[in-house]
Amino acid sequence: MTDAPVLVACAHGTRNPTGRRLVAELALAARTLRPGLVTTAAFVDVQPPTVADVVAGLADDGRPSVVVPLLLSGGYHVHVDIARAVREHAAARAARPLGPDPRLVAVLHDRVLAADADPDDPATAVVLAAAGSSDPRSVADVDATAAALQERWTGPVTTGYGSAAQPPVPDAVAAARSAGARRVVLAAYLLAPGHFHDKLGGAGADVVTAPLLPDDRIAAVLLDRYDAAVAAWSAAG
Repeated sequence: MTDAPVLVACAHGTRNPTGRRLVAELALAARTLRPGLVTTAAFVDVQPPTVADVVAGLADDGRPSVVVPLLLSGGYHVHVDIARAVREHAAARAARPLGPDPRLVAVLHDRVLAADADPDDPATAVVLAAAGSSDPRSVADVDATAAALQERWTGPVTTGYGSAAQPPVPDAVAAARSAGARRVVLAAYLLAPGHFHDKLGGAGADVVTAPLLPDDRIAAVLLDRYDAAVAAWSAAG
């Protein structure tokens, strides 16, 4: 793997120490699954180093890189921040974000089951709680994840957002109750604890699930995104 591009695991960034640790451990898990692969971290907000600085530094050292967004949908950070960072360097490419992916849906389903929710109860509603983005591509990705989770759930599965997109999470919870749900579960479609997860406790649901990390399946998704980007790069010559 010594000639392979550096995997730049690019997260949103958080001030939450547990969130920072879990994201760092995700990159380490990918390295454990792929011995010899060189990985490094970058961020689009809140904490350094920025993805632009990391990619530029690797390019200055003559090292190609593939940026894998540790993001669950394709919004502004994917299509603008990360795209801009790699566009300025011939030896850099961007992979697609982690979501949507069936393995993430499986993790979500496991988190909901761990909250003692009954998948066969039509009166138990699930609200998929995402961070939110004004980019319609991000909303479409979250909708696709909700639709895939609905295939595993008897009660209704809807979406709610922490910011930018509609409806806000508290409104989605209220709508689920108005539609007849006796129990509402907020399925946190978030990688790790942080600002958005902290807000979910006040949204009016009966229970809030843990974020997706830690889970080895997510490291496998990360590596798949990297491999696909490397393969497309090689095919393009």
